[in-house]
Amino acid sequence: MKERIGSCARKTKETEITLSINLDGQGKNRIDTGIPFFDHMLDGFARHGLFDLEVTVKGDLEVDCHHTIEDTGIVLGTAIARALGDKAGIKRYGFFILPMDETLALSAVDLSGRPYLNYQAEFAAPCLGGMDTEMVKEFFYAVSYSAAMNLHLKILDGGNSHHMAEALFKAFGRALDMAVSEEPRMKEVWSTKGSL
Repeated sequence: MKERIGSCARKTKETEITLSINLDGQGKNRIDTGIPFFDHMLDGFARHGLFDLEVTVKGDLEVDCHHTIEDTGIVLGTAIARALGDKAGIKRYGFFILPMDETLALSAVDLSGRPYLNYQAEFAAPCLGGMDTEMVKEFFYAVSYSAAMNLHLKILDGGNSHHMAEALFKAFGRALDMAVSEEPRMKEVWSTKGSL
């Protein structure tokens, strides 16, 4: 397969974002969103998905974290879609169940071209290091819709809010890595429709 790198830049009155992702990387990254906990989550996603990820965000954090996190999701999803191109020769589906101490998180991905998010996670803590926990769902919603992927995320067993958020990001990285990986027996797009 050719090198699969997707880049996206987006500038609004609320955020200015540049991002690139290499789907065939080694988990190396440079991340600066202005929200250290969100940086930590993106680091977990990239390292465990083996994606090389570069992200720089200047957002209106004097308002709150919402625009920065949601817009980063939009840009990441767009970059993933660009890196995948026509999706020929990929496995398309990916899934992972990730344990983190008391927490068990499930992620399942279908790179179907049909966006949908099924999200089931309830956090006890309202905020984690400057990141509102309700923004975990908003981030994944933005990724799923801008990448046109079907994404299921569930906390099967929970407890510590930090562990829950981190497990979701890491599980998503592992599931996405499986979905974008090459299927050597399939040269075309894996769909009865002929396109995704």
